[in-house]
Amino acid sequence: MINIVSGLPRSGTSLMMQMLDAGGLPVLSDGERKADTDNPKGYLEWERIKQLPKDPSLMAEAEGKVVKVISQLILSLPAGHQYRVVFMQRPLPEVLKSQDEMLRRRGNADSITDTSAIEEAFQRHLIEVNKWLAGQANVQVLRVHYHRVLREPKAVAEEAAAFLQVPLDIEAMVRQVDGSLYRNRMK
Repeated sequence: MINIVSGLPRSGTSLMMQMLDAGGLPVLSDGERKADTDNPKGYLEWERIKQLPKDPSLMAEAEGKVVKVISQLILSLPAGHQYRVVFMQRPLPEVLKSQDEMLRRRGNADSITDTSAIEEAFQRHLIEVNKWLAGQANVQVLRVHYHRVLREPKAVAEEAAAFLQVPLDIEAMVRQVDGSLYRNRMK
């Protein structure tokens, strides 16, 4: 079994990875992307996952672990494995605001005032991903809303442990949730 945390970038995937790591689930991560202002507790990413479309065989390294696979790459999962996917969901305006803030801090982009085209593209992408996930017999999905993690971390941690069918330290998972890091709210 390969456990995956997925979702759009800035949807809470790092938070869920931090929770699962603290809970005791082995994480496939290389530490290349360091913690920063945008994610002070770290990203827990595996750089090689970006090669998934060209090298699907690399997923074998994730057997028995949890790995972050952003939604853009999830469509490249090879059929030869069983997957449990924790799919993070967050309102698109917040995702876009968070991405914009991160890019601005890094000096990579000017602030975008009209995000409607990007939001529409993300909507189409999520529809495609959800259809694909629903059509895969070897994929089970637990959808987790970012706001619910902040409101009910213990319930979410318990649901994740039950879904992944592994004994996890629920209290350690809950301690990873820091509401002060929820900075890109939409009014």
